[in-house]
Order: sequence, then C-alpha cells, then structure tokens
Amino acid sequence: MNLKEFFDQNPRIAIAFSGGVDSSYLLYAAKTHGCDVKAYYVKTAFQPQFELDDAMRFAYMHSVPMRIVHIDVFQSKEILENPKDRCYYCKKAVFTALIDAAREDGYTIICDGTNASDDATERAGMRALAELGVLSPLREAGLTKSEIRRLSREAGLFTHDKPSYACLATRIPTGTEITQERLNIVATGEDLLRTLGFTDFRLRYLGDVARLQIPANQFKLAMELRDRITAILKPYFQSVLLDLTPRQTESVI
Repeated sequence: MNLKEFFDQNPRIAIAFSGGVDSSYLLYAAKTHGCDVKAYYVKTAFQPQFELDDAMRFAYMHSVPMRIVHIDVFQSKEILENPKDRCYYCKKAVFTALIDAAREDGYTIICDGTNASDDATERAGMRALAELGVLSPLREAGLTKSEIRRLSREAGLFTHDKPSYACLATRIPTGTEITQERLNIVATGEDLLRTLGFTDFRLRYLGDVARLQIPANQFKLAMELRDRITAILKPYFQSVLLDLTPRQTESVI
C-alpha cells in the first residue's frame, strides 16, 4: 500500500507529531492528499523546547491544526525507575493520552511516523504502539528514512536535513533513576554545546561525569574548543569525557 492508497482509505486521521523528519513528512503528505488531519504533540519533561518550537512552526507553515497534550511522566514509577523497557511504558503513557485527546476531537484513526527503516524487534516502544492500534503509514508504504528525507527535500520541507533526535531520558543510563534535575542538566548542557557549533551529538549523564559523543567530523572542533567545553559544563559536571568512538550518525542527503 502506498501513501495515496492509505489516505484514500483513511481520509480523517490524527498524527502523533514530534516535529521530526518522519512525522513532519507524514503530516505534509496527509495535508497534500486532502486529508482531514490534526497534529498532536505530546509534551513531557523528556522533550527539549526546540522540538516543540519546530513542531509548532511546521504545523503553522502548512496550516495544520495542532494540539499540545501535556503529560507528567513523573507520575509513572515504571518510567522513572528507568528499566531496559522504559520506552514501552513511556510510549504506552504518551499514546494513551494522545488517543484520548484525539477521540475528544472526533478522530478515531491514530498514526505515527514509524518508517520502514525502524526495526520493530529492537524497539520496546513499538510494542506499545501495536497494542494500542496505532497505524504507521510510512512503514506500510515501505518508505525508508533516506527516502523520506529525499521526498522532504523535494517538497521543500525545512525538516529534510534535521538530525534524528532521541528523548532526553536516553541520556541517562538504564537503571539510573530519572529526575527532573538530571534532565535539566542534560538539556542545559546540550543547549550550551549547540552554541559552540556541535550537531547530532549526545551528552551522556554519568553522575558527576559527562560523556560527550560526537560524529567523527567534529573531533577537530572538540579539540579546538576543549577549554570552552569544560568551562561551560563545569557548573554541572566535575569531569567531561570525550568518547573516542565516533558517534554513528545517519547519512543525510
């Protein structure tokens, strides 16, 4: 089934919208095909402000109504304990709230941006989506991440070259309790590193130590700015480690 066939069969849909490459293209495609579509952005402590800003900007540019649904993840013991399958509990909570909001608005078909490159066997969160009956049109259409980027670029979408982003909770090691303070430290640290020119990186929280993972092409920048890096992170970490294994990033075309 291609996207046109999907939208012909499902002309009225709600989309779980993160403002990332995949859900943005899905939203654009649904709008282009004449669907009655509404975007739902679920805001938790795990998303930085720039993600919401991007989502709001995209929805406005394409005249798609968007509803922000707020969830307090700190009410879930399963999430805060940060087990290996934390993503399952988080997705279950997020999409349950999203589905409830969409149904309040009269939408019964809920879609997300999972694509054909996503490996369902490695993502606990995808199990939650299956249990809740969430549809993944991009995956059903066989569209891979690289194809979605290409189509987004051809459509002139500003998200076409946006780096993939994982929620802030992924910066905290499995088994380490997730707290608001730790999330704030990571978010602030990553914001400061972006001002120095780093992109598509991760700042891993290891207590008093930060581990910086960057792509190979940014190692030179890290060496040139090492004093500034340690200075801006000093209020939050006693030590900053640079992971000498380059962060493997997606090829953006």
